[in-house]
Amino acid sequence: MRFTFVPHPVAGKPADICRRYLLGSDPLTGKPIVDELVAALTKPLSNDDKKQGFLMRDPRPRMLQPDTAANLEKMFNDNLWTDGLPIVLPTEDKVAEMLKATSHKADETVGTMRPSPPHEAWEYTVEMVAANAVMAGAKPEHFPVILALASTGVTSLFTSTTSFARMMVLNGPVVQQIKMNTGIGAMGPFNQANATIGRAWTLISKNLGGGGIPGETYLGSQGSNLNYNNLCFPETEEGLPAEWNPLHVQKGFKQNDSIVSTFTGWSISNYGGYINLPHNEIMKWQLQNFFTSGTGNNGSATFLMDPVVARDLKEKFDTKEKLAEWLAQNATTPAWHYWARGEERLKQAQSGVEPFASYLNLGEIASLPVSPFLRRPVAAKAPPQGQVPPGPPRSPIEIIVVGGGTNAFWVAGDFSYVSSASVDKWR
Repeated sequence: MRFTFVPHPVAGKPADICRRYLLGSDPLTGKPIVDELVAALTKPLSNDDKKQGFLMRDPRPRMLQPDTAANLEKMFNDNLWTDGLPIVLPTEDKVAEMLKATSHKADETVGTMRPSPPHEAWEYTVEMVAANAVMAGAKPEHFPVILALASTGVTSLFTSTTSFARMMVLNGPVVQQIKMNTGIGAMGPFNQANATIGRAWTLISKNLGGGGIPGETYLGSQGSNLNYNNLCFPETEEGLPAEWNPLHVQKGFKQNDSIVSTFTGWSISNYGGYINLPHNEIMKWQLQNFFTSGTGNNGSATFLMDPVVARDLKEKFDTKEKLAEWLAQNATTPAWHYWARGEERLKQAQSGVEPFASYLNLGEIASLPVSPFLRRPVAAKAPPQGQVPPGPPRSPIEIIVVGGGTNAFWVAGDFSYVSSASVDKWR
């Protein structure tokens, strides 16, 4: 494809700056951008322009030639097959041991993955996933979870100039079966299953999903240290108050199903309830802050709360859903921000359309509802035959309980739910 290039970024820039870019020179070629545009649209097609077919990537051999451990480690690092940390070399014996943890054949296709929608989707097998699970340091009993995660096709290294992060939450009997940490330090580096399952997601995204090459298939300007193991933890189901359903039940699965769920977002922030203020009022303020600062541009938010906080909130909110609904209805944003984020609403207000006209009359310092910025609930699409059932509509605000129950502490972020997959299917 023919293309020209303008300075970056253009998002959020005033029209006069964008026009200056357009009338300036291509920062790569030094030629006037308008001239390049006209030439690309009008000059005759060259032989290269007329080429058709597929761009074939070089196939990787199933087995590498024998060498010393040090040389193999260097080869993996030089080829960007690692996350920059030491790996467990995926020898034939170690991969075979990993494969014993699933009833699925080594050459069975697990799924496809790509760094972003314009990129080619790469297909991968059970054995390929096993090799990356070994590299991450996972145990065979962790493998069905890693396969389920791989089956979602969700990359942990989504390419964008913004630096996305990912999160995965595990629910169901598998949590205890593989001895994941649901208590003190559940989100920290204190448990092999929590650490290596999340790390395997990064390695799969690099080696099987075609992502993670800075400047080519990864463009995050600053990157995110969350990508190392992608906020991998189980929900503390034993810490849930009565009538507060675990995440997988909220998504339409049964209590005894083992389910991995994926989320996407940019950032998280911590809060400790050390002062005598209602937790939900502070959460309301945090939700406002997300959308004012711009981190909530995806229209979603997730609260990861200690069981102490969940017990306190249970006195006011019988269910997670009621708390999420209260937050969505009561969070506010400054008027100036409300109108800046909604030009169409401003036009309606100026034309007398309610309730926007009344909002406009309140002035620039008024607090207006944040609810128009929240993603509207979307019914889950029916999955392919034989896969997990579709869940209920996706909520713009997710509530997940995790931690040791020792402090009124929570983490809040702009993460939004993406998908869920059955672990039991991959045993």
